[in-house]
Amino acid sequence: MFCPKCGAQLPDDATFCYKCGTRVEGQPAGAPDAEPAQKPETVIAPMGAASLKCPNCGAPISPKFGEMVITCEYCGSSVTLGNQGWTGIQKQTMLPIKLGNTDDVNRMITSLMDKGLLHRHLHEDSTQEEMNLSYVPYWIVSVSARTTVVATNMAAQVGQTATTAALMGVILGGMGGGGFGGGMGGRRRAFRGARFPRLPAGLLLSRWFMMWGMGMGYGGGNLKTEQMDENYNFPVVALKALTEYQPRDYQFDLQGRTLFDISKISKNVKVLNGDIGGDVAKSQAKTLVDQLQSEKAHAKYHMIQKLTTDSDLGDVELLHAPIWFARYDHKGKKIVLVLDANTGNVINSLGL
Repeated sequence: MFCPKCGAQLPDDATFCYKCGTRVEGQPAGAPDAEPAQKPETVIAPMGAASLKCPNCGAPISPKFGEMVITCEYCGSSVTLGNQGWTGIQKQTMLPIKLGNTDDVNRMITSLMDKGLLHRHLHEDSTQEEMNLSYVPYWIVSVSARTTVVATNMAAQVGQTATTAALMGVILGGMGGGGFGGGMGGRRRAFRGARFPRLPAGLLLSRWFMMWGMGMGYGGGNLKTEQMDENYNFPVVALKALTEYQPRDYQFDLQGRTLFDISKISKNVKVLNGDIGGDVAKSQAKTLVDQLQSEKAHAKYHMIQKLTTDSDLGDVELLHAPIWFARYDHKGKKIVLVLDANTGNVINSLGL
């Protein structure tokens, strides 16, 4: 979809334009790429149900304790547990496996682990404890974040400090008269013959004042307000135990996703269920995006005085992503690598 004001291309679920800030109410009716509105959720079983039927094929589903996202092993349709009970998941997609060969994965991991002079032969000297490929459920949450940053204007601060220091130098120079060490009396004579620079007192004090001003934040009234707007399709892993799988600043290549089809998944690749529902995922996505916006702001601006982020949450979809998980032990130190088997990119690396 496109911004109605400036024409910038935006994600389908964006609520405002990240370029001009115009609020976007959604794709106009009749647009060729507009998606149909989601149907109201239909409750297929109460919250405490010990068994239910797949809404697509009618196969029996028996929830295990704690499960909130279950994929039917017969047809691949998924159900989730919400406040009203068990409902079918309307938007369910998957990414194809492009990095499925174990040898290719091992070569990639070797390259990652042995990178740098200090890590030579790290892979060779480590013991592999676990390595597997599975389809992991992620809730993809549409988040539009508007972050306002109030920071010290460093250029203005430097200019004001320098000007003030120069002025103080003129004033103090006129008052001090003599050169550096004018008040040292006989001690100056004791160093006669030594080659020390003869600095006017005003110049010396002006330099000291400039350094003090820079260090103490002199000119702190020179503040500037900047806006950081970002649209995310933020992934939240749907399993509490898989904290290593949770991306911090990583988004999947959603352009290549297709409707979920369990028949396209090899029998030796496990499809995991989840224990985090869509509502909880929305809350987590907001928290994680707020943290990410804060990190980006602190990396970009110095001496931040105030930072606020307002986030609008859109729809969620369940994405089944193929993930390689590898754990190694190097002299008692654990090394964990989480790879996107669709693109080959690293989602997380711990212990390197």
